[in-house]
Amino acid sequence: MNKQPYTVKSLPAYICPVDGMTRNWKYFAGLLPGILVLIGNLYGGWMSLANAAFILVFLGIAEWFMGEDHDNAHSPAADTLPELLLSLHAVLHALCLLTFFYGIYQGILQGAWIWTAALSLGIHGGSSAIVIAHELIHKKENGKQWIGRLLLASSGNFYFHVHHLRIHHRWVGTAHDAATARKGESVYGFFVRSIVQQIRQAAESEDKRLKGKFLSWKNEMLRPLFIHALILGLALAFGGLIGMLAYGFACFMSCFLLEYVNYIEHYGLQRAAEEKVTPEHSWSTDKTVSRYLLIDLSRHADHHAFPSRPYHTLRSYSDAPTLPGGYAGLVIPALIPPLWYSLVHPRIEALQHAH
Repeated sequence: MNKQPYTVKSLPAYICPVDGMTRNWKYFAGLLPGILVLIGNLYGGWMSLANAAFILVFLGIAEWFMGEDHDNAHSPAADTLPELLLSLHAVLHALCLLTFFYGIYQGILQGAWIWTAALSLGIHGGSSAIVIAHELIHKKENGKQWIGRLLLASSGNFYFHVHHLRIHHRWVGTAHDAATARKGESVYGFFVRSIVQQIRQAAESEDKRLKGKFLSWKNEMLRPLFIHALILGLALAFGGLIGMLAYGFACFMSCFLLEYVNYIEHYGLQRAAEEKVTPEHSWSTDKTVSRYLLIDLSRHADHHAFPSRPYHTLRSYSDAPTLPGGYAGLVIPALIPPLWYSLVHPRIEALQHAH
C-alpha cells in the first residue's frame, strides 16, 4: 500500500468547547465497570460476576445494536476534566485491587466466587487500567508516565511500556512489529507469539539503552516486575495461596485483553518499513460503547498518526479502515477464528483493491 489518501486536513479542524464538554462527560461512563468490581468485591456471591457479565455479555451483545458517534468536536487539549478522569480511573483501579484482597481476607469472597471476582477484576484491568496506562505513558510529564507504569505493573504487565513506545509505534504494520497481527493468524497464536516477541524486543531495546547493564534498577522492565512481586506478596498476605493465584489469574486476563486489543487494531494491515505511518495502517471504530468505555482508544488511526494527541481530541477518519464492530462486540468473534476471518478478510481485500 503506497497510496496515502488520509490527511488531517480532510477532517474538521475545529474546537467546539460546548460540544467538547459534552464529549468529555460521556467518558465518565467508563467508570461504571470499576464500580461494579467494587460492589462485587464487597458483597460477594453472584455480584462478583457483575463486571464480567456487563462487559462480555451485556455490552458484547448491545454494541452490535447500538449506534456510532462520529462527532469530532472537542474541548481544548489542556482541558482539566479529561485529566481528572484519568486520575479517577487510576484511584478506582487501586480500590478494586484493595477490595479484592479485603474481600478474600474477610471471607466475603469464598470458594468459586474468588475466581469470579478475579475474572471481573482482570477484565477491569484490561478494559480500564491498561487503557488508562496507555494514555498516560504517552504523556510528557514523568509523574503521569509513572502512574501509567504502576497501572501496568498492577495488571501484571512489564513489557508494554517499552515495546509500545519504542517499537510498536515505529514499526507498526511491518514484520518487525510483534504487536501487529498477520492476516490468517488466530488470536490464540498471536497471543503467544506477540507476548514472547514483545518481551524479547523490549529486552533487547533496554539492553541497548543500558549499554549491556541489563540487571539494573534503571531497567524499565525489571522495575515493574519488582512492583508486581510486591503486589503478589500483598495478595499472599491477605488471601493466602488462593488469593495470590486468583490475582495471578486476574493479571492473565488483563494481559489477554491487552493482546486481544492489539490483535484487532492492526490485523492484516501491512506497511513497508520505509513507508510513513498513516491512518490506513490501523483499524478504527466509532461505536459509541467502545468510544466512551475505552476513552476513544477505538479511534486508533488518529492515535497512530498523532501519538501525543490527548484522547479527548482524537478524530474520526471517514475513509480509514473500519472494524465490523466495536471492541466489546468483537471479543467473541475474535475467539472463533473462522467467524473473525469471515468478518474482516473481505474488508482487507476491499482495501487492497482500492489501492
